[in-house]
Amino acid sequence: MKNSVSEQSFLYESEEEEDQENVVNKGEEGAGNDSDSSDFSTENRRRSKPNSYTTTWPQSYRQSMDMLGSVPSPNIGILGNSSLTRWGSSFLSSSLTRRHTPESLTSATKPLLPTVDDEKQEEQQQQPPPHQRLSSHSLILPFTSRRPSIRKDDKPSKVSHEFPTSRRSTFSQAMLNGGNVLCGVGILTTPYAAKEGGWLGLSILLIFAVLCYYTGLLLRDCLESKPELETYPDIGQAAFGTTGRVAISIILYLELYASCIEYIILESDNLSSLFPNAYLNLGGYELNPHLLFALMTTIAVLPTVWLRDLTILSYISAGGVIASILVVLCLFWIGLVDGIGFQGKETTTLLNPTTLPIAIGLYGFCYSGHAVFPNIYSSMAKPSQFPAVLLTCFVTCTLMYAGVAFMGYSMFGESTLSQFTLNLPNNLVASKIAVWTTVVNPFTKYALTLTPIAMSLEELIPSNHSQFFIFSILIRTALVISTLVVGLCIPFFGLILSLIGSLLTMLISLVLPCACFLSILKGKVTRFQGVTCGIIITVGLIAAGFGTYSSLTKIIQNLMS
Repeated sequence: MKNSVSEQSFLYESEEEEDQENVVNKGEEGAGNDSDSSDFSTENRRRSKPNSYTTTWPQSYRQSMDMLGSVPSPNIGILGNSSLTRWGSSFLSSSLTRRHTPESLTSATKPLLPTVDDEKQEEQQQQPPPHQRLSSHSLILPFTSRRPSIRKDDKPSKVSHEFPTSRRSTFSQAMLNGGNVLCGVGILTTPYAAKEGGWLGLSILLIFAVLCYYTGLLLRDCLESKPELETYPDIGQAAFGTTGRVAISIILYLELYASCIEYIILESDNLSSLFPNAYLNLGGYELNPHLLFALMTTIAVLPTVWLRDLTILSYISAGGVIASILVVLCLFWIGLVDGIGFQGKETTTLLNPTTLPIAIGLYGFCYSGHAVFPNIYSSMAKPSQFPAVLLTCFVTCTLMYAGVAFMGYSMFGESTLSQFTLNLPNNLVASKIAVWTTVVNPFTKYALTLTPIAMSLEELIPSNHSQFFIFSILIRTALVISTLVVGLCIPFFGLILSLIGSLLTMLISLVLPCACFLSILKGKVTRFQGVTCGIIITVGLIAAGFGTYSSLTKIIQNLMS
C-alpha cells in the first residue's frame, strides 16, 4: 500500500506540473489572462483530487441534472460520438449489459480510486470481452489521464447517456442555461399570482428575486470551499453528512416529480381550450376533453421516458427561453395591438390578504432553479463569471415575470385564470401561437424532468441483476402513470404550483442554501452573512408555512366541492 500511495502522489505531482506548464504556455501565446489562469487552476484542483461525495446515492445526479439544465456546451456535439444511429438505438435495450449507474459514470462524475490489482489488470487487458459485464473500475480513467479536459486536442467523453462534464460553457451559454432553468411554466401563472395577492403582492416577486440571487451566490461559496463539491447533494453531504445528501436529494426529486404532474395538467388544460368539443366514447365510457388529452399526453411522452440518449430533447428544450419570450410577446401583442385593452384593470385590487399566501407560493416557484445552479457553475470555463451570469438571468427573468403579471392582470382582472393562455381569445392568431407554443414545450421537458428520478431509483437495483432492463422499464412507466393519476385526481394547476413553491422551493432556494453555507463555512462566516442567512431562513420558513397551509386548504376545498 505504501508503494501505491507513493505512485499516486507522484502521478498527481507530475500531472500538476504539466498543467502548470500548459498555463505558462498559454500566457506566452497571449491566449489567456489572470482570471483564466485562476479558473484553470481551480479546475485543476477539482479534477486532480478524488471525489468521495459522488460515491453515495444518488450517484447519477450530476449527469441527469446536466441533461435537464442543458449544461453542456453546444459546440461539443451530441454526446461526443452520438449520431442518428445511436439515436435510433438509444432505448433501454441498449443497456442490457451496461448500467448507467454507477458503471457508466466517468471519472469526472464518479472518480473512485482504482486498486493496484485493477491497474495491473488494465495494463494486461485493455478491453473486456463482449460477454463480460463492465465493472465500475474498468470505466475509470487511469490517474495519468485525470487532468482538465480543456485542451485543443481534447475529445468529449464517449460514455452513453452522459454529457461531457468538462468546463467548456462560455458566459453566453451559461446565461442561456440559467435562463432556461428559471424561465419556465411559472411565467404563465404570474398574472394569476397578481390576482391572488393584489398589486402590492408584486413586491414579493422582487423580494424573492433578491433573496434567491443571494442564496445562489451562497451555493457558489459552498462549492468553492471544497474542490470536490459539484452538485447540490454534494453540498448537503458536506454540510450535514449522508443524511443531508439524501434529504436534499429527495426534496429535489419531489420538486421534479411535481413539475411532471404540472406538465400533464398544463397539456390537458390548454389542449381542451383549443378543442373544447373533443369527446371520445370508449367502451361505453365517455372521455371529456380534459381526461382525453391527459391520456394522449401520457401516451405521447411515455416513449421519450424510455430513451437512454436524451441529448436531442435536451438541446430542443434549451429553446425554452425562446418559447417563453414568444408567449410573452403574444400576450403583449393581444393586449396592445389586437384591441383587448385593459378593461380588466377596473376589477383589480391593491391587496388580497386572504389569498396572499397563494401568491407567495406562485412567486416563489418562479425562482426554483437552485437545483441546477451548482451544475452550471461547475460547467463554466470561467467560474469567476458565475455571479454576473446569475445576476443577468435574475434581472431578465424578473422583468419578464413582472411584465407578464402586470399585463395579464390588467387585461383580465379578477377573471384571470391559473394560466393566462386560458384567458386568451381563441379567434386570434397570436392566441393560437401562444397556446401551441405552451403545448409543445412540455413535450421536450417531461422526459428530461422525470429521468433524474428514474435514474436515482435504478441505482437501488443490484448492478448484477439479470432483470435490470425489465425493472427499468417498469420504474419509468410507473412514474409516468403515477403523474397522470395524480394530475387527474388534483387537476388544479395554480394551487399545485403554489404548493410546490411554498413547500419545496422555499426549502431549496432559501432555507437550505443558507443552512448549508453556515454549516460548511461556520468558521469563516462574517456577522453580516450570519444575520442575513438567519433572516432569509426565517422568511423562508414563514412563507413555506403560510403558503403550504393555504394551498392545501384550497385544494381540499376544491376536492370536496
